[in-house]
Amino acid sequence: MPYLEYESNALLAINLLTHKKVFQNRDRMYSGEPGSGAGKGGGGGGAIRDAGGSFGKMEAAREDQYFYNKQKEQLENLKGHLDKEIAFHQEQIKRHEDAIRRHKQQMAEIPESK
Repeated sequence: MPYLEYESNALLAINLLTHKKVFQNRDRMYSGEPGSGAGKGGGGGGAIRDAGGSFGKMEAAREDQYFYNKQKEQLENLKGHLDKEIAFHQEQIKRHEDAIRRHKQQMAEIPESK
């Protein structure tokens, strides 16, 4: 299991969480709802969102749903990767315990010197 893969999954999850936090803070800064039109706090997201109305709100909801789904997918990938890491380390522990047992057995078979 390459460590780089784990690192990139972790960074994606952190970036997504940070991105979500930025959007939550952005929404608090404006007086309007996302997608409610330019000048009301929901502008700057493209022509449809700038126009406001139902289409702007629908587009804002789709954007939020996209990031929610993306975050969910990345967290599932991260959990799956961590499960693999745990299984790998548990196997390593088993191998080390077997090696310790073998070495102790070999030491017991060595005759005592007088």
